Amino acid sequence: MSRTFPRQKWLWKLKQKMSLLLIVILFGVSLLISCNTTPLPLRVAVNLWPGYETLYLARSLGYYDNTSIKLLDFPSGTEQVRVYRNNNLESAAISMDQALELATTNPDVRIITVIDFSEGGDVILAKPEIPNLQALKGKRVGVEANALGAYIITRALEKAGMTTKDIKVVSLGLSEHERAFKDGIIDAVVTFGPARTKLLAFGAKEIFNSSQIPGEIVDVLIVHKTAIANQSKDIQALVDGQFKALNYLAQNPQDSARRVAPRTQVTPEEFLESIKGLRRPSLQENQQLLDRENPALLENTQRLIDVMVANKLLSKSLDAMTLFDDRFIKAVEL
Repeated sequence: MSRTFPRQKWLWKLKQKMSLLLIVILFGVSLLISCNTTPLPLRVAVNLWPGYETLYLARSLGYYDNTSIKLLDFPSGTEQVRVYRNNNLESAAISMDQALELATTNPDVRIITVIDFSEGGDVILAKPEIPNLQALKGKRVGVEANALGAYIITRALEKAGMTTKDIKVVSLGLSEHERAFKDGIIDAVVTFGPARTKLLAFGAKEIFNSSQIPGEIVDVLIVHKTAIANQSKDIQALVDGQFKALNYLAQNPQDSARRVAPRTQVTPEEFLESIKGLRRPSLQENQQLLDRENPALLENTQRLIDVMVANKLLSKSLDAMTLFDDRFIKAVEL
């Protein structure tokens, strides 16, 4: 009996020490984990539309340093829509019609910036012997399989008194436009960006461009509603950087073109030529456009919704008023 009690006392003290040591270790591990937790990336999907290059210019100029902004290259808007729907993106630079297409299935979409209006940047190019839209009857026309491509060809043919039933639509990804045209697989193509530049140099004839439907082709920056709640600081940095880059482009066009042209595989001169078909609203104009008291953009968007529903490019109608969020554009610091 005389030896049992001291042994039990010793075991009890040992257990106390072990418990204390375990608590210290667990606290240290949790502290280490918390100190090394990296912020969630703000994943922003971008394709090769020239208007989106201000985002890459902002990155090149260091405006996105010390942020978690991650610009991701996509071959087309179609892929952007698919990945966003799978909840693998927080943001995207995308055409308005594609934003509307997304909003029919993802009510979390919010439009926070108008990047540009296409006023000649989107085109229909044809073989030299095809003089106009009416001459497309029965011809093979390459169209990207998304709402934008369908919208442009639909509106262009409407202006010529035709419908898509009058042509042979060939579904093509953006990366296939140039090769399909040069190889004679198609007679005409709805295209933009580097493909437009290269096909015009090849001898293609422009028979339609977006300046003929002014205000209808709009490019916007969208974000996920959840990202607004959880990553507002990086979203603000994204918007701030975009407008800083827009100012830099206006003041230093040659250096800007030198920085971004290699990504799109065109020369700096070709890049500057490609953005002539765009109107990029300033910060002040953006603030007016996204203001709910200013009906201009709302009315234009609602008209676009109606046209897309009528042509079965949207599965249902939407209320344009619910899509816009101007908090970030109002808080921009240059």
